[in-house]
Amino acid sequence: MDQLRSPGGCPWDAAQTHASLAKYLVEECYEVLEAIETDDLALLREELGDLLLQVLFHARITEELPPDQAFSIEDVAGDLVDKLVRRHPHVFAGADAGDAATLNETWERQKVTEKGRTSATDGVPVGQPALALSAKLVARAARADLTVDPAPTGEFGERLFALVREAVAAGVDPESALRETARAYRAAMLAAEPSDGA
Repeated sequence: MDQLRSPGGCPWDAAQTHASLAKYLVEECYEVLEAIETDDLALLREELGDLLLQVLFHARITEELPPDQAFSIEDVAGDLVDKLVRRHPHVFAGADAGDAATLNETWERQKVTEKGRTSATDGVPVGQPALALSAKLVARAARADLTVDPAPTGEFGERLFALVREAVAAGVDPESALRETARAYRAAMLAAEPSDGA
């Protein structure tokens, strides 16, 4: 990345910013997801590399900022290690582990404390797909013991939101469920198309 961003390196790489790379970051995440869904380990390996490139690229761009704002990939990795140790006291500090559900709840409480969150909506990115956003908000409302009805927004949106609530209450990730159905529908479309020899 140093060589690509340097004078005499790659003009395209040198011209990139966090904003210009954002679409590639999203695209690479979806490509990793597709490799997981298709259980293609060779593709997963490749796509994880592409996703890692995005992380490296963004970290490298920040190294060019003024010293009081700059950070490196080593800083990013160090922060991650610190967070993993801090959020796993049952592994690194001899605390009682409990079961997976208890550990998840502990993790969520630690995030609230560490980040100084004051709202159940804090930390929920509104730019994510609508189905995933709805599911996250419904789960956060339940965790905070909030009873909330959405404002009227139109029949279809309200019906979809009601299905999201139903899925979350049943312990089903609606994004994954709909993706699985959409992938099956795509396969059926491919099967229904005339073959080249027809």
